[in-house]
Amino acid sequence: MKHYEILGNKDTRSGFGAGLLEAGQSNENVVALCADLTGSLMMNAFQDAFPTRFFQAGIAEANMMGVAAGLALGGKVPFTGTFANFSTGRVYDQIRQSIAYSHKNVKIAASHAGLTLGEDGATHQILEDIGLMKMLPGMTVINPCDYNQTKAATKAIAEMAGPVYLRFGRPKWPVFISEDTPFIIGKALMLNEGTDVSIFATGHMVWKAIEAGHILAAKGISAEIINIHTIKPLDEEAVLASARKTGCVVSCEEHQRHGGLGDSIAQLLARTEPKPMEFVAVNDSFGESGKPEELLVKYHLDTPDIVEAALKAIARKG
Repeated sequence: MKHYEILGNKDTRSGFGAGLLEAGQSNENVVALCADLTGSLMMNAFQDAFPTRFFQAGIAEANMMGVAAGLALGGKVPFTGTFANFSTGRVYDQIRQSIAYSHKNVKIAASHAGLTLGEDGATHQILEDIGLMKMLPGMTVINPCDYNQTKAATKAIAEMAGPVYLRFGRPKWPVFISEDTPFIIGKALMLNEGTDVSIFATGHMVWKAIEAGHILAAKGISAEIINIHTIKPLDEEAVLASARKTGCVVSCEEHQRHGGLGDSIAQLLARTEPKPMEFVAVNDSFGESGKPEELLVKYHLDTPDIVEAALKAIARKG
């Protein structure tokens, strides 16, 4: 099992803020809009550097999406910033009608996603957003794993045409992807080659998958661990190649089991080459207030849960 050095602990939202600033420095058409959460989205540096390219929309998220669509019509590359639940559920109609339907070049930056939002509780811990956004035709959906990858993803989506949903989080999390690792939209990142089970993980769960890989290795099990940072378009070639090699699959995500990454992988395997598969995800439940790590344990999204899922998947190979 490959060893990954922890380079520090930083929140992925700070990776977005750093990436947004650099994207703005590289491209004068990059603009930013925020719904009264500039500090929470780490957009202050962009606002300070480019005050005439920053628009404070206030607590009016639906209007912010409409303004962003208009700015895109004018040739700008708008990034909208608010919490993930306000970036999706609250404004789904505006995204569908004003952005996705006409394929506007709007980048929807969604912070504080998943259970690791923590103490703010179930009303803010959206666990359905990946499903909502990946169902929209033409919408790219990206969920990076750490600070460096979020920074790289932010810069990458500024250079592509079309609507994007970029999901990231609140807590400080291990940084283990090197700064010089290329971020290629739609291309999975192999973290550890293995032969016994394929573990596909996204977002914060990638680090948990690496931890699980070490435990499995101590048991004599070779886990192939792949970082699926782009959920849509899914890297079907990478998923199928790994599943064919190992013969069984585990998906890991900080999201509902229904509609997330695991759902996309399961559909792909069902259409092409079915394999035993286990899901590490929230099982049809809302979250609750609590410490991020405690919530991951309670809702079975922790390292031991990935190990258990891998052992189950391997046993089902017969």
